[in-house]
Order: sequence, then C-alpha cells, then structure tokens
Amino acid sequence: MDPMGLTSTDPLTDLLNGVRTSGAVFHQSSLTGSWAARFEDGSPLGLAVLVRGSAWITPQGGDPVRIRAGDVAVLCGGAPYVVADDPGTEPDVVIRPAGRCTTPQGEELARPQIPDAGTWDAAGADGTLLLSGLYTVDSGAPGRLLAALPPLAVIESDVGTCPVSRTTFEEITREEPGQQLLLDRTLDLMLITALRAWFTRPGAEAPAWYRAHSDPVVGPALRMLHSDPARPWTLPGLAARTGVSRAGLARRFTALVGRPPMTYLREQRLALAADLLREPDATLAVVAARVGFANAFAFSAAFKREHGISPSEYRMREGVPSRPGHA
Repeated sequence: MDPMGLTSTDPLTDLLNGVRTSGAVFHQSSLTGSWAARFEDGSPLGLAVLVRGSAWITPQGGDPVRIRAGDVAVLCGGAPYVVADDPGTEPDVVIRPAGRCTTPQGEELARPQIPDAGTWDAAGADGTLLLSGLYTVDSGAPGRLLAALPPLAVIESDVGTCPVSRTTFEEITREEPGQQLLLDRTLDLMLITALRAWFTRPGAEAPAWYRAHSDPVVGPALRMLHSDPARPWTLPGLAARTGVSRAGLARRFTALVGRPPMTYLREQRLALAADLLREPDATLAVVAARVGFANAFAFSAAFKREHGISPSEYRMREGVPSRPGHA
C-alpha cells in the first residue's frame, strides 16, 4: 500500500491491463527457399514469432529489419508489412482481414490453418518456421498501448524469452471445445510477454505514460482513479486530493498521460466494464454501478459510443450466455 492507503499499480500493468482480444487468428509457415508474404490484414496488433531460421520484416514506408530464431516482432497500427527470406523477394501471398489468404492479384487461396504440431520438427536445418498471431478486434488493443508502440518493435531473443514453446505450439493445434478462447488468451499472453520485455529492455527510453506513475502529482491521481473507479470523481475533487489546482492537474496529467483526467477515467471504466460483461451473472445495472455510471442506460450509451456496439451485442460476440434480465 502507498502512503495514501491505495493499492499501487506499476505502470506496465496499467498499460497492459486492458489487452484482451476476441477472434485471434494464428497460422504457421514452414518455409524453405525463396518466399515472401504481404500482410494487409489491418490488424491493430500483430505478432511474428520466429521459431527457427531467419527472416526480414519490412513495414510499409520503413526499412527492412532482420529477425532471427527466438526473436519476436510486434507490428502496430494496422499498416501493411512484408515478411520474407530476403528484402528483395516479391510477395506471392497476401494475408487479408480475418486471416484470408490470396495471391497479389486477389485470387483466393486456401485459408491459413492453425499450426500443425508436426511442423515443429518438420523443417530441415535450413528451413524457417514462422508463427503469426493477429488481433482481429480493435477493442482488444487499447489506444494508449498503440500510441506507445512504434510500427515495428523487435524483441531479440537475448532480451526477452520467446513466448512460444513446443507445448504452446502443440496446444493451439488441438481442435477441441474452447479452441477460440484458448487462441485468444494465448495471443494475449504472447503479446504481454513480448511487450514486457520491450518496455523494460536495457536502454529503453521511458515514455511519458511510464514517467506519469512516478510523477509526484499525476502518480497519486492515477492510483486513486484505479483504486476506486466507481467513485463519483470530479476534476476539482481529484485536484484537491493531489494538492494542486484544477488547471495544474489537468495540464500536467494530459501532458504525461496523453488525455485529460476525466477522459482517462471514462476509458478505464469502460475497459473494466468490458471485462465485467464477460461474467454471465452480471446484469447491466450491476456493471454500471461497479464502474461508476449512474444507471444502466447511461452505461449502455457510453459503452456503445466507445466500442461501436451495445453491451448486449458485445456479450453475444464474446459468447457470454444470455440470462433473463441481463444485457
């Protein structure tokens, strides 16, 4: 506990806490010779894990970056990129939204399948084994996280542990009940593992959101908001508890966090609400009260503005069973 009696949240946990996908797409490529694939899936976040071999990743408008066995590349922002054996190889495959696979001319190819456990040992000594994971739902990638990442972040094997083991590789191949949920949570875990290594790597320059937690004014304000999001916070009340003026808090908070305090609070409430909505027994009224909305109607309206769908539609998409009197 900190001196104010609030549970401290480390900045990385705060940033990654909302990472949760729905509809993750995985596919593997066991490659030899000359090869290249262009990703135009529009995914807000994508992972390329090189299990074996080497490859080059070229983000649109950027320079090629080489990755080697055990390296993890995080692609951010949805811009196209090419993964190839060599920067000069022309792509003969295009990965499109929802994992569709076509030729560069748009002709449909066989849909990429989930990894085959047998490919772990199938490639020869000169082969490349690449595992890709794509987020297909924007709500699984918090905007503040996207803003904190470059278009391409490569976590080298000597900085972070490769998040794909033989056991993980085999587990995501099993066509059993709960498969999509397993893929979703596996991709979340892989991303969190990679980003924890990225943000804490030696020589990493601490971004503003990280410095905010150690700031003598903004840090306590963040911990208060996270400790009790349902409290009817106001800017004057928050400023009084941090010992600064309203204008001073708003200016400093916005500069370090990237948005005003009350905007940040609303986003945190709605991110928490999205998690609560996955609980089958939580009614809209209960969720609204737990995250600080006056009633279910106000909560529903705010949720739809933020996510583009109603809470009930969100629940349907997440596969939450419908109960009488619920969303």
